[in-house]
Amino acid sequence: MGRAFELRKGRKMKRWSAMAKIFTRIGKDIVMAINDGGGNPDTNSRLRAVMQNAKAANMPKENVERAIKKAADKDTSHYKEVLFEGYAPHGIAIIVETATDNNNRTVANVRAAFNKCDGNLGTSGSVVFMFDHTCTFTLKKEDITTELEDLELELIDYEVEEVFDDEDGIIIYAPFEQFGALQSYFEENNIEILSSGFERIPTSISKLNEEQQADVEKLLERLEEDDDVQNVYHSMEM
Repeated sequence: MGRAFELRKGRKMKRWSAMAKIFTRIGKDIVMAINDGGGNPDTNSRLRAVMQNAKAANMPKENVERAIKKAADKDTSHYKEVLFEGYAPHGIAIIVETATDNNNRTVANVRAAFNKCDGNLGTSGSVVFMFDHTCTFTLKKEDITTELEDLELELIDYEVEEVFDDEDGIIIYAPFEQFGALQSYFEENNIEILSSGFERIPTSISKLNEEQQADVEKLLERLEEDDDVQNVYHSMEM
């Protein structure tokens, strides 16, 4: 198995651990998707993907509809996605993805988290090159009628990097740029997409001892608790 498989296995129990946080984050994803392509999921592939993720997270339908209505009715164009890069203690590279309507607040909060946990907030481009930006899909197993090796061959034109069987479904990893093409392929071939999204896979990982790992996790937890933070990626082996 490849890097994506190992990363998923190591981080699975830590991702989206609190239901309140996942609903808040999906709500912001809905806003960003509507800002990007409008409020009709039939013509907005990004919104369609977020709604699939909401369903996978068991987010109540009324919550989804309320978030769509709120984004469509109010001026949410001031929301923007901001990327932060830096280092945790012991040289661990970190990328923080945020969605914010107040950049000054978000910058201050992220900087404070790094400072208080002995990390260093870097400049744009300081660590992003250490991660591969990928898209990922979780597919309904019953809709896959071929062996995984054959499926991987079918998807070779989409530069698919990894295909593996997981308890949640069949997992696909490919370059970030292939998201739209793959989404269309699965929909056209009646393969149900249970969830989808983007990840940043470190090109190399660092193994720390228990005490060092605890130092890094303090920073990760502080960042993930911030309401403006959507995702946190790092190069520490879990």
